[in-house]
Amino acid sequence: MASRQLSRAEALACSDCMHACHVMLYSDTNAQLFGKTPIRHIILMQMRFDGLLGFPGGLVKPTEETLEAGLSREFLEEMGVDLPVSVEDHVESTHVPASSTSSSTSHLITHFYVKKVDEKQIMEVEKAAASAAVDHGQEVLGLVRVPIYTMKDGGGLAAFLSHSFIGNARFQLVNSLLRFNLVTPEELHKAHTHSLRICSNTAKDLKAALALTE
Repeated sequence: MASRQLSRAEALACSDCMHACHVMLYSDTNAQLFGKTPIRHIILMQMRFDGLLGFPGGLVKPTEETLEAGLSREFLEEMGVDLPVSVEDHVESTHVPASSTSSSTSHLITHFYVKKVDEKQIMEVEKAAASAAVDHGQEVLGLVRVPIYTMKDGGGLAAFLSHSFIGNARFQLVNSLLRFNLVTPEELHKAHTHSLRICSNTAKDLKAALALTE
């Protein structure tokens, strides 16, 4: 069965499901790359312990805490900052059935939040994540900014999208870029098209590297 969208009430009514909450933190910026390319927005993601890209957050227990309280708790552990998250920041809840290749028999519901802050707060989170976060260097290997610009050689968003993401994090990112008008549909389509070419070239490189081990 494919993933499907749920209302918040429907999601919370699923008592036999595991629940995970994640948040995309972003701000506007006037900064320019090399003094020429407008960066426009700062969006935070993280490199996880498994080498995959994802958003801050984790598993919560709705029977013991609200979704927002659980997300704030996870954010504090991973980022070192107490971030208040409200119901108004909630964007979507998605039912993700257990994979046939997974050892888990539990279905997962992911709750995604998007919170806009100012650039100063973004910088404070970045500093705390590397100096005060309990999970830094363990569950979280580091914060990254999503480059939403596109360079002449295709670098930027296209290259970023060609990386590996956890679960539905890539969809959450792309959907949010469109929902909050952070990029135009035309820009995103161009980035995706170039990203596919990058992935094709990456596969060739991986095969060549694999040959060195034989």
